[in-house]
Amino acid sequence: MVRPLARAELPNDTAALARHLVGKVVVRELPEGVASGRIVETEAYVVGDAAGHGYRGMTPRNRSLFLERGHAYVYLAYGVSYMLNVSSEMQGIGTGVLIRAFEPLEGVGIMRLNRGIERLRDLARGPGRLSAALRIDRSLDGLDLCRKGPSMARTR
Repeated sequence: MVRPLARAELPNDTAALARHLVGKVVVRELPEGVASGRIVETEAYVVGDAAGHGYRGMTPRNRSLFLERGHAYVYLAYGVSYMLNVSSEMQGIGTGVLIRAFEPLEGVGIMRLNRGIERLRDLARGPGRLSAALRIDRSLDGLDLCRKGPSMARTR
């Protein structure tokens, strides 16, 4: 049985949320069907981390990082790859967890077409590859991952 994540079950601590998300499933509903994968690697950007996008405060680009935990923060890195992050603390605190890699589960054919590659191990190892495989872009920025929708995190 797969169900959306419950916000009340999400740790209110960035490092704890990073650990909690490992093993959860990211699901993307696309016109051709469902594509999904089990999260195998995350990276926490905690309060005070100068590498975190929330370190210098809220901007129009990173405002979704400051939403209540469980929202998508999607940005374009180096003008090349979209990155999927999950906001991780109380509303107003700009911290998040980067989803770095997942193990493909459903819709492998869809992901192969999206990435233009055949090797299964290369579909979603790395945050940019993962986003390309699932066709994640800025249109999903701010999406509540705890509700059913076009892209969401689920638990088994």
